[in-house]
Amino acid sequence: MPYEGAKDGKHYWLTPPDLMERLQKEFKFDFDPCPYPKPDEFDGLLVEWGNSNYVNPPFNGPTKWVRKALEEYKKGKRVVFVFPIDKWIHWMIKENAEIRNLGDVKWHSTEDGRAGKGTGRHIACFILDHKKIIIDITFFKPPTIDLAI
Repeated sequence: MPYEGAKDGKHYWLTPPDLMERLQKEFKFDFDPCPYPKPDEFDGLLVEWGNSNYVNPPFNGPTKWVRKALEEYKKGKRVVFVFPIDKWIHWMIKENAEIRNLGDVKWHSTEDGRAGKGTGRHIACFILDHKKIIIDITFFKPPTIDLAI
């Protein structure tokens, strides 16, 4: 999808064919709200999406696309949304980190301890805790099997 200000002068980046083939095989997409080439007058944010949707939105502002994806998801539709994120987030998810939204934190300054205005962005809190991953098997009791015939 278009990326304004790309340093290499390219404005569209398409999903690699082998990746698209794997995703299509698994999810059987019937709609792409961000198609290339985009038909004249088409706006994927204003139309009803299909039952299984592949979304590779413009990288210069995903918020409106996320809102639309959630809206369509709440209608019972499948949405596969691809977007670049930092590798360290994948590492945290891989290790089963609990992720909490702390909201727009008003960080306090080191100079006077007063709260700032916030960043305007929500802060994610990643919790790595072995106690949350370990399952206590003492609570599980094996089923009793009656072998009498």
